[in-house]
Amino acid sequence: MEIPIVETETTFPFSVQVIENIFVPLPDGTRLAARMWLPENAETHPIPALLEYLPYRKRDGTRPRDDPMHYWLAGHGYACIRLDIRGTGDSEGVITDEYTPQEQIDGCDAIAWIAAQAWCDGQVAMIGISWGGFNGLQIAARQPPALKTVITVGSTDDRYATDIHWVGGCLSKDNFDWSSTMLAMNDLPPDPVIVGAPWRKMWRARQEANAPWIIEWMRHQRRDGYWQQGSVCEDFPAITIPVYAVSGWADNYSESVPRLMAGLSGPRRGLIGPWAHSYPHDVSVEPAIGWLQEVLRWLDHWLKGRPTGIMDEPMLRVWMQESVPPQTCYTSRAGRWVGEQIWPSPRIIPQRHYLSTKGGLGPEQPAPAPVSICSPLWVGLGAGEVGRYGDDADWPGDQREDDGGSLLFQSEVLSEVIEILGAPALHIRFSSDKPQALVAVRLNDVASDGRSTRVTLGLLNLTHRISHEHPSALEPGRIYDAVVELDDIAHGFPAGHRIAVSLSTTYFPIAWPSPELATLTLHLGESWLELPVRPENPADAQLRAFDPPVAATAAPIIQHPAPPGHRRQIARDLLSGLMSVTFPRGAYETEMPDIGQTHRGVGFVRHDCVDGDPLSAKVVTDYRVEIRRSDATIGHHSWGSMSCDASHFTIEMDIELTENGKLVFSRHWHERIARDMV
Repeated sequence: MEIPIVETETTFPFSVQVIENIFVPLPDGTRLAARMWLPENAETHPIPALLEYLPYRKRDGTRPRDDPMHYWLAGHGYACIRLDIRGTGDSEGVITDEYTPQEQIDGCDAIAWIAAQAWCDGQVAMIGISWGGFNGLQIAARQPPALKTVITVGSTDDRYATDIHWVGGCLSKDNFDWSSTMLAMNDLPPDPVIVGAPWRKMWRARQEANAPWIIEWMRHQRRDGYWQQGSVCEDFPAITIPVYAVSGWADNYSESVPRLMAGLSGPRRGLIGPWAHSYPHDVSVEPAIGWLQEVLRWLDHWLKGRPTGIMDEPMLRVWMQESVPPQTCYTSRAGRWVGEQIWPSPRIIPQRHYLSTKGGLGPEQPAPAPVSICSPLWVGLGAGEVGRYGDDADWPGDQREDDGGSLLFQSEVLSEVIEILGAPALHIRFSSDKPQALVAVRLNDVASDGRSTRVTLGLLNLTHRISHEHPSALEPGRIYDAVVELDDIAHGFPAGHRIAVSLSTTYFPIAWPSPELATLTLHLGESWLELPVRPENPADAQLRAFDPPVAATAAPIIQHPAPPGHRRQIARDLLSGLMSVTFPRGAYETEMPDIGQTHRGVGFVRHDCVDGDPLSAKVVTDYRVEIRRSDATIGHHSWGSMSCDASHFTIEMDIELTENGKLVFSRHWHERIARDMV
């Protein structure tokens, strides 16, 4: 994949001092490690501070990303701090889970310490993507006095509904994979150059405390207090400071931006581009934008009172994507920027399309008629990733293969363009022959030659049809109503194409299958697709153009030939019926000469299932990480699996840690956890 070019700037209004490490003391005596970019006159002319707060190791993990962004912003007059969460990187203590109350409290204490420093004028902002976007919102809801604004990218307001654990009440493909990723990262030691002789003691504490987070996650299969904690949608009014929420249509978190615009009441702006899981200046899917300039406009407005004009622009600005042929990798998406002054927008027109016999989709309500589907387990094998980083084969390919195991409904050929912006929804009247079932709904754009591109997707565990908090089993044969909300999207269906909706009762491995293969009967006449149609707006042509992407110079990095890795592939055993989807993870060797380290990694996640047997579903991960320093070579190897029977999930996990090739720690986990309507 080609890497987009970001212009490197070397001259700035302020000279910048890079401080490799400072320790932020917490009230309980724990010290958090931070890297800082400080304008050189800040101690005599205090300035606002910008905090990014992550567990991904500021010294040797996010270093390649941190310097270009934070040096640039520091060069424009902000003290930038990249802080390691407790128990990660070079920070003391241990980390026990993601987004814990302790993490949020530590963040509030760190903000108070930063605000009290001589180089800070008492104002702090937070910025972050993914984890750092999550905790920015969570800390804002705690209202630390010095926190004045939050910029959140690729995050969510709802940890249950819109993260990588559960999607529509279905067990998400990435749940086990993400746990394995963090198990490996949390096992890595601090750098003795930073923390000194206590590094071994700190490392041992991490080893003893580390555990597969998947165990706790699987103990909470419905939207209970565990997931409500840290979900800011539980109390939107708690966030009173200005929020700038950003994501990309190819990211897993794009739907949180419209929800934040609708749910928050304070000053806010939303931006959604065509991007995957990345900052908008450093993208895998073009067009990139001058994101750092936008950050500067936002910060200058709210922290320095400068008239940047950013609050005069539409509340929500998005990339209206044009139709494209289906392919598993995109390096760019054609389209244009459009804006809505408020969200939800009164300009959006709900348009109803009824599902009808013979696969029709149109405005006329048909006579009642039943139609049934029991999908094979191979539906979804080519669905690509849930959380996309823009890697090769991240996207779903031609939808016609999955359509072969689905109910398919298509509109007539369009005579004019139909553009949508928002969350499509499928209203279904249905019955099931099993007490548990799921439905996967795909909205597709079908070209005149039959090629079908997935536009957006929705999943629903039908035992969650009323709520995610209180699922209830289906009574076989009983008729129910449900609404399947699809992910928000901006897309133009061109004249000459058809709009299609496909329903399946499986979507493996994106969604773990129900315990039994269910047959759903859809009752036509009372089932319809609702599209959020957006009329043209001449004001879109007057939107301010984004600047081109820029950044500061990156830290020196040498990429060596990667160790042998795994290819992304689908395999089917025609005799046994075993189907496997393999996703490579890692396969890198990166040298950081300025800190004297080389990091090497390789891994994979594989999803297995035998067609016709949902209880054969299994996920397997294997991760190897190595850190080579002048004093030692540290190795981590972890491997594990999750499988199921009709009543339980079974989790197996092993880790081995080595120092200079010698085993220094190992552990095995075996857990059986009851299924709860999943």
